[in-house]
Amino acid sequence: MIPAPTGLTRLYIIVGDPIAQVRSPAGVTAAFAARGHDGILVPVQVSSADLPDFLSVAIRLKNLDGIVVTIPHKFACYQACAGATERAHFLRAVNLMRRRADGSWHGDMVDGLGFVGAARAKGIDPLGMRALLIGAGGAGSAIALALLEAGVAEIAIHDPVQERRDALIRQLNGLGKGRAQVGTADPFGFNFIANATPAGMKDGDPLPVDVTRLCPSTYCGCVITRPEISPFIREARKIGCVTSTGTDMYQQHQGIMVDFLLGTEGE
Repeated sequence: MIPAPTGLTRLYIIVGDPIAQVRSPAGVTAAFAARGHDGILVPVQVSSADLPDFLSVAIRLKNLDGIVVTIPHKFACYQACAGATERAHFLRAVNLMRRRADGSWHGDMVDGLGFVGAARAKGIDPLGMRALLIGAGGAGSAIALALLEAGVAEIAIHDPVQERRDALIRQLNGLGKGRAQVGTADPFGFNFIANATPAGMKDGDPLPVDVTRLCPSTYCGCVITRPEISPFIREARKIGCVTSTGTDMYQQHQGIMVDFLLGTEGE
């Protein structure tokens, strides 16, 4: 049973715009209670225009110990961190921020770990695969890095913002861990598809890839948590593909999130 908050309860915030789709508050709050930590995670909707004002206030809230970051704030929140993990520095994005002893923020980016973990939980090992990533934003960048570290032979990246896509490809190719190149919405010839865009959250959104070009042997993963079964995943399942949802991804990295928010390693 989760105890009722009191004046001693430590506060954690998940910030995004939109925010209604997030599943973290209940799960993370329950995980805090299970570890004997008096903390609560609450959602806050903040626009990009208002984010600087929000962060300037957040750092002054003495009972605020951490921030979970979702779309579209992962790159901007990295700039607010005085310190970060190696992968967050590489991506220049964070989805987690915790309070350091000096009051500043320390960041990490674990979206990629959760996405690859969800695939492995379904029996899919990315090693040697040809991957197509849709979306080069904060989550997409983290997934790309995690897939290369998991040993994919090739990753093609499709994003309508060409400058962002090309910058990520150059950065990934500097790692020497598999080849990154420009992709399209055609999934034919790939055996691992990752949708890291919001496509499917709203009625009428186009599908992220041409599902008529999917093969039943292709693995399809998606970051969307609401609807729980995105239109892309629904269509992929009709074809016979092994799939994972944004909820599967979240379940994989909830423990990583809590470890980071309550820890002090890497500072």
